[in-house]
Amino acid sequence: MSLEVLKEALSAIAQGVSMTLFLISVTAVVGVVLSTLLAATKRSGYRLLRVLVVCYVELIRNTPFLVQLFFIYFGLPALGIRLDPVYAALLAMILNVTAYTTEIIGAGLDAVPSGQWDAFQALGLRKHIGFLKVILPQALIVIYPALASQIIIMMLESAVVSQIAVRELTHMAELWQSKTYRAFEAYSVVAVIYLLMAISMRRFLVAIGRRFISADIT
Repeated sequence: MSLEVLKEALSAIAQGVSMTLFLISVTAVVGVVLSTLLAATKRSGYRLLRVLVVCYVELIRNTPFLVQLFFIYFGLPALGIRLDPVYAALLAMILNVTAYTTEIIGAGLDAVPSGQWDAFQALGLRKHIGFLKVILPQALIVIYPALASQIIIMMLESAVVSQIAVRELTHMAELWQSKTYRAFEAYSVVAVIYLLMAISMRRFLVAIGRRFISADIT
């Protein structure tokens, strides 16, 4: 392998890592916020909203991520909605991770003793204030390990979006190996990078959990 090709490969891998981190960062933040809203909605007294949330969660959890991605990128144009590959990837990833984390956060809310719900209402706190300051922090301590694991899983599954030519890590590796015909080297390097990213992300989430919500994961 020439030095020039090696430089191009390293540059491509760096671009891929950058795009992968961008995708998972946006997905994690937006997904957790949306899933918190949906989990709270599911516990509300509005039957229609609760049914809609359940239908959405079941639809996403029981269909392959690749099919969801293809529907958004290749299917929506039939309805006049054409998205850039990056936006299509983000939408698919957010929809997917939100469904799973809605269930995780919902389980955390169910684990909070019912007396806590009654207590903040007895104190005269408004529902949304009591939910954010009393209920949600207790739920997060319980479900934080599962929430962190789901985000890491989504980071690894983001390789699927290479199928619509999003220039993330796996796609850049595909371009590299198609140019050099060195598939073993290309995918070995990518596997090691995913491993390092997963370990680093877990350590980052451990630090965040300990710092802000007194939660711990191993």
